[in-house]
Amino acid sequence: MKTKRMLTTMALSVLVAGAVSAQKEGMLRSYSYVEAQGGVQMTASNAPMDKLITPTAALSFGHYFTPAVGARLHVNAWQSKAGIINGEYYKWNYVTPDLDLMLNLSNIICPGKTHPLNVILLGGVGLNYAWDNDELKALNADPREVPLMWDKNRLSHNLRAGLRLETNPAKPLGLSLEVNANSLDDRFNSKTNDSDDWMFTAMLGVSFRFGHKYCQCKKAPEPAPVVKPEPKPEPKPVVVEKKTEPKPVVKTEKKAVVKQEAVKLHKEVFYQIRENTDEQPATAIKEVADFMKNHKDAKITVVGYADKGTGNAQLNKMYAQKRAQQFKDDLVKKYGCDAARISIDSKGDTVQPFAENDKNRCVIVDGTAVKEYTVYE
Repeated sequence: MKTKRMLTTMALSVLVAGAVSAQKEGMLRSYSYVEAQGGVQMTASNAPMDKLITPTAALSFGHYFTPAVGARLHVNAWQSKAGIINGEYYKWNYVTPDLDLMLNLSNIICPGKTHPLNVILLGGVGLNYAWDNDELKALNADPREVPLMWDKNRLSHNLRAGLRLETNPAKPLGLSLEVNANSLDDRFNSKTNDSDDWMFTAMLGVSFRFGHKYCQCKKAPEPAPVVKPEPKPEPKPVVVEKKTEPKPVVKTEKKAVVKQEAVKLHKEVFYQIRENTDEQPATAIKEVADFMKNHKDAKITVVGYADKGTGNAQLNKMYAQKRAQQFKDDLVKKYGCDAARISIDSKGDTVQPFAENDKNRCVIVDGTAVKEYTVYE
């Protein structure tokens, strides 16, 4: 009964502390965590304490609703040990799931701060299940000492109170040291003494924290700025304008400057197969002729090509030469262009300026000239 009263009082303290705990802007408000623990446990008995230490382990999932109040689901299990009057010992296995309330004393005593080490009081209730006490059966103990041999009823209650030391919860990883006292039903160790059995645990833990939320308190509105009355403008002084005689306009004569600019011409003229020149574009020839007439110093280069997919190298060289020569003859005979300013060449099929085969039956014309114009500076 004393244990139950203690846990009830602790639960009420937790709720009150959670209601009054102060929270400042930017402080950690809540978070969740998972934790794995390992250590030792001892069951209180009439045997020497150092003979009753056995390993234990635990896994838990918890959540802090406020900086001071949290809860967790905690599962503790492994092995326990007890002795009988004749000095012999026996072991058994157990598992104890508990629902615990946690009270962060550091955040209650000094709220609004981040503590590198937190002191946490905890208490909870749960169940216990035990099995594998075959060692006790093999000892042939006095039936009056061990009347509870777990024939069927292996489930019992558990009440817990404990204390934790835990590193800064704002960090994602944490370390803890936890000591617990567990009050279990008398059947826990298969013996009876008309009172609850006690199991004490001491464990080290590693936790991973996540889902951190921080306080975002509203700031008080800043006071409205005091608006000072604008000073009245002083009267502007009267300015008397003086009449000034206009200055005589001095005319400056601009100087004529002759400038030169390079001009270029580029034309591509395509032909049908071999020497069929009846279908060559006459428009292109006329444009080249106009360029030569408009620029008296213009020089023209006409280069003939042949496609590699038709004929052979010797014939293609001849066809390309004929195309270039015919283009020059048309410029001279039809348009009266100066033959001395026109040079021709033939590449045959040794150079293919275009990726498409049939386009290489062509003449490419390039011209250069100097254009003169006058500007006034």
